[in-house]
Amino acid sequence: MPQHLKTILAIRFSAMGDVAMTIPVMQQVLEQHPDIQIVFVSNKNWGALCAGIPRLIFHPADLKGAHNGFKGLFRLFRELNQTYQINAVADLHHVLRSQIVRTFFKLSGRPVAAIDKGRAEKKALARPEAKVLVPLTSTIERYAAVFRKLNLPVTIHPDRPVFTRQELSNEIREVTGPKNGDKWIGLAPFATYKEKTYPLAKIEEVLAALVKRKHTKVLLMGGGATEVAQLTSLAVKYPEAVVVAGRFRLPQEMAIISNFDVMISMDSANMHLASLFGVPVVSIWGATHPYAGFMGFGQDEKNAVQLENLSCRPCSIFGNKPCFRGDHACMEWIPPASVEEKVINLTESE
Repeated sequence: MPQHLKTILAIRFSAMGDVAMTIPVMQQVLEQHPDIQIVFVSNKNWGALCAGIPRLIFHPADLKGAHNGFKGLFRLFRELNQTYQINAVADLHHVLRSQIVRTFFKLSGRPVAAIDKGRAEKKALARPEAKVLVPLTSTIERYAAVFRKLNLPVTIHPDRPVFTRQELSNEIREVTGPKNGDKWIGLAPFATYKEKTYPLAKIEEVLAALVKRKHTKVLLMGGGATEVAQLTSLAVKYPEAVVVAGRFRLPQEMAIISNFDVMISMDSANMHLASLFGVPVVSIWGATHPYAGFMGFGQDEKNAVQLENLSCRPCSIFGNKPCFRGDHACMEWIPPASVEEKVINLTESE
């Protein structure tokens, strides 16, 4: 490792979508500051998100194993401290685990900066009554602000994707077939919470319409045995669709996503993965709202599908609160045709 470079430790544990949003920020910080390198510590499964970015070094954290608990986090600190010459710490998560790690570095004399999550304004956005329904600072900008606190000014260019389109391996093409000029549409119908998930029956209507279009292939994305089973059942009814879910590891899935012309996604990780490649996303929003700042990097909000005039939206920032109405109107009332229309507009405008 070159010793003349200043080394910034960046910390972001948590879910893949949240981690994916850090990548364009760190890439542009590195581009605008060629005298630094960033050591990024995150969930051990997310290393592929950093692949190929100059001076971005991924350090895996095993938070359920070797780095679990206070002793494990101290072990992680010692690993980092002994392996790299850390000059400053950017806490992009600001939770107990990251606070513990950054405190060890602070006690050893290194400057630290942490993300301002804007909790008060997000609470005002999602409260049941007297909502303050205004766009908040994006998560991308909140990440960038952490580096600015460390005297690393950065201007974020949302029109510059992190990665370019990747060639598909023979292994992938055995499943997907060759692209041959067709329009590839990724369909990722799942999210962590029901309140962020478009009903599967309505997704089926979208799928049924799209597979009828000429020179179009729909590839079904997801993860976990339950989601794979549901998508497989859909593919039995619509054999023109291809189930990608459960068949590849993250690097191969990213290569497939890079070849999409459009991604259909919830407010979830697949939106953020597609954004890394500049793939336009038709995102479907229910209990959550783009105003909270979690729109995919570089995505146009006009491609978001949502009920604009439902007064209870958003009812939470992360979609983790049960629908107090009990009818999930924010998703149930979205007509499948509105999703299809945005997808067709994107594929036909190219």
